[in-house]
Amino acid sequence: GLSGNGKTTMIEQVCAKNSRPWVRVNITKQTNEDDLMGGFRLIDGETVWVDGPVTVAAKSGAVLCLDEVDLGGALMMCLQPVLEGKAFYLKKIRQWVTPAAGFTVFATANTKGKGSDDGRFAHTNVQNEAFLDRFAITMEQDYPTPGVEKRILNKVFKSLGLDDSEFVTHLTKWADITRKAFNEGAISEVISTRRLETIAKSYAMFGDKKKAMGYALGRFDAETKDAFMDLYEKIDADVREEVDHFATCERVNLATTFEQKDEVKGMGAKWDAAARTWWVSGDTYRADTETWSKYAPTAVVENTEDCPF
Repeated sequence: GLSGNGKTTMIEQVCAKNSRPWVRVNITKQTNEDDLMGGFRLIDGETVWVDGPVTVAAKSGAVLCLDEVDLGGALMMCLQPVLEGKAFYLKKIRQWVTPAAGFTVFATANTKGKGSDDGRFAHTNVQNEAFLDRFAITMEQDYPTPGVEKRILNKVFKSLGLDDSEFVTHLTKWADITRKAFNEGAISEVISTRRLETIAKSYAMFGDKKKAMGYALGRFDAETKDAFMDLYEKIDADVREEVDHFATCERVNLATTFEQKDEVKGMGAKWDAAARTWWVSGDTYRADTETWSKYAPTAVVENTEDCPF
């Protein structure tokens, strides 16, 4: 399945719900028999054998997760007997290992073992057909439905001390639209469930929807980032209004810490004694939004008698 849709998390949570031990191994091109099955290690000045994660899982009857298995190569062929569910031989110590009851192997991947022609999943490799054929069941996992994803996000929000069901609804609707457009070939990027979680975490830290989304979308090129943000603004009027305020306001208040006061003063910020806050003009803010955004800016949209301008 595509990146960030919960493949590994799904296995982890099923194991947790059923009180099953699990062992996760992240696969790379360099992963070899020594990494997986075990090898000799220097411990306290002595060379001793240490079981690898596959052997540990097999002996204990745990669930083994070979994560991102399509990044691996020919060095993983040592897993052939393991995937057949039979006893396997540790030739370096001349020992047979018979898997305990309950031993199960899962593997996650972004591709079906044929590599990635479009470069989206760089460094994935074409897998040996005999290796792939030993996986009895293949499941294609899509992103959650809006209803399921909303429940996931609500729990994430709750764990972060947030209570904003409306924001959750807007995020899930936004993500669903991007995925439909992606599946139709209209866009080349997609908003994953994992990216929605990062937005929630940033929102918990900064208390600002626009800023949280800006950080989460920062990995995309400027055109894609702007397109995703424009789409969200059509769904969430609050964020749209916030963007308009910063574009037209005459003043921007800064939530600086005491330690930052000299820093912002040196850059031209002014102190409003009545409001007890540092501020800059709207033009100053718009001239360098990247710098001023570090100080939790708030657009002032209405003048009052106490304002110094």
